[in-house]
Amino acid sequence: MTRAGWTRLALLVVPVAFLGVFFAYPVAAITARGLRADGAWQWGRAGEVLTDADTAHVLWFTVWQAAASTALTLALALPGAYVFARLSFPGKRLLHAVVTVPFVLPTVVTGAAFLALLGRGGLLDELWGVRLDTTVWAILLAHAFFNYAIVVRTVGGLWAQLDPRQEEAARVLGAGRFAAWRRVTLPALAPSVAAAALMVFLFTFTSFGVVQILGGPRYATLEVEIYRQTAQLLDLPTAAVLTLLQFAAVALLLGAHGWLVRRRESALALVDPARTSRPPRGAAQWGLLGGTLAVIALLLLLPPAVLVERSLSGPDGYGLAHYRALASSEGGTFLVAPWEAVATSLRYASVATVIALLVGGLAAAALTRRAGRLARGFDALLMLPLGTSAVTVGFGFLIALDEPPLDLRSSWILVPLAQALVGVPFVVRVMLPVLRAVDDRLREAAAVLGASPVRVWREVDLPLVRRAALVASGFAFAVALGEFGATVFIARADAPTLPVAVARLLGRAGELNYGQAMALSTILMLVCVLTLLALESLRPARTTELV
Repeated sequence: MTRAGWTRLALLVVPVAFLGVFFAYPVAAITARGLRADGAWQWGRAGEVLTDADTAHVLWFTVWQAAASTALTLALALPGAYVFARLSFPGKRLLHAVVTVPFVLPTVVTGAAFLALLGRGGLLDELWGVRLDTTVWAILLAHAFFNYAIVVRTVGGLWAQLDPRQEEAARVLGAGRFAAWRRVTLPALAPSVAAAALMVFLFTFTSFGVVQILGGPRYATLEVEIYRQTAQLLDLPTAAVLTLLQFAAVALLLGAHGWLVRRRESALALVDPARTSRPPRGAAQWGLLGGTLAVIALLLLLPPAVLVERSLSGPDGYGLAHYRALASSEGGTFLVAPWEAVATSLRYASVATVIALLVGGLAAAALTRRAGRLARGFDALLMLPLGTSAVTVGFGFLIALDEPPLDLRSSWILVPLAQALVGVPFVVRVMLPVLRAVDDRLREAAAVLGASPVRVWREVDLPLVRRAALVASGFAFAVALGEFGATVFIARADAPTLPVAVARLLGRAGELNYGQAMALSTILMLVCVLTLLALESLRPARTTELV
């Protein structure tokens, strides 16, 4: 093995150990606990669960709502991708940042925002007596809100770099505007659109927080059903089978996504995005711009605005009563004042960011050189925590990490470790393209001059990727702050995180509890927005995609 090969292997030690101990081991332990009884595997139980009518209904709804959410998101976001890729207009950079805000918001905040808009006592209920909080439409709209940025960033990022002269040449040869777009631009965009659609389908297929809050007792995805079977019914065999079913589906989706990304990377010659953006001309382009602005206003801005309004609305009018109530522990919902969840979440998210940056940074450095199927396989494995049941991971932590030297059930570090698992894929996705863009000749020249691999990294790579590392840290911080599926199991009663606190408040009756949930959601949203605005000022030019 070459020196570079040994260096890559050494860099992978920490990421492999981290994913093995804190992801693969807990998931395998909880799954084995559910499928083994009296020392024997209960495969017959697996067959019973898979052929059960309730399982078929949950699976059907999971697939159906994911497909419908993906279709709705594409229909609303593809025009926006064109607008941001091809049109220039005042405020475009700010609006681009606004579009990304929903993606970094915790799913609990998204659910709370649409509950404030569509639920009992919400804006539509007050104005027109319309309630959509326990209908499929609420779930689909919330998913479109959350995933709009994926399509705009992924498809729009590529669309902005396609040479428009190819389409113009087709029109000169007699093709109409639509025919030229269909025959020239659409085939070039197809892998990117498919990759975005697969990623939206993945996120909606594994949706938990949104469906848990808006679905009510009538609707459950696989993830929600795993939580119900584990936490409420204590039926571990059924939960284990559903976990394996979801894991298999996610593995297929990630494999298809990886193939499409490789196809997208190798098939096109791209140009500088600055050369393809022009002011809108003609009724069609002005109509697309106006329609996009309307979608952003109604879908992306209205729910958070209503969330803020509900947090300020009290029985005596508008004020800060709900925010002041966060300083009191009266009411029995928490052992501590809800306000302490803010400091707890910031502390946990900061530690999780450090862990994710270390693990993800080492993984990205090891994958910098494209080294065949093994590297691509490990790259895909790094994405698995995003699609694996977070409920299973959280409960697996409690089951597996209960004996020395890994008896961590009573340790505060358990929460940051679970949060870091979902942060690592974002760190890798942000840093890897930048690291691969570094000229290998710079590294080779430093090595020829006698620099060790560590010094080459410190002197060559680090100065070039410092901004990308800051962006990756911001994304890891935002997703750690909003992690809910695993944290709901392992957060201690005296140290709840913000998403857990919001969910508990929403689960209790009373106007004060509802108002406090809206207030905590607003605080969580503002922290995420401030983090995102900081990211936009630091974002490297090449880091244009979310996936």
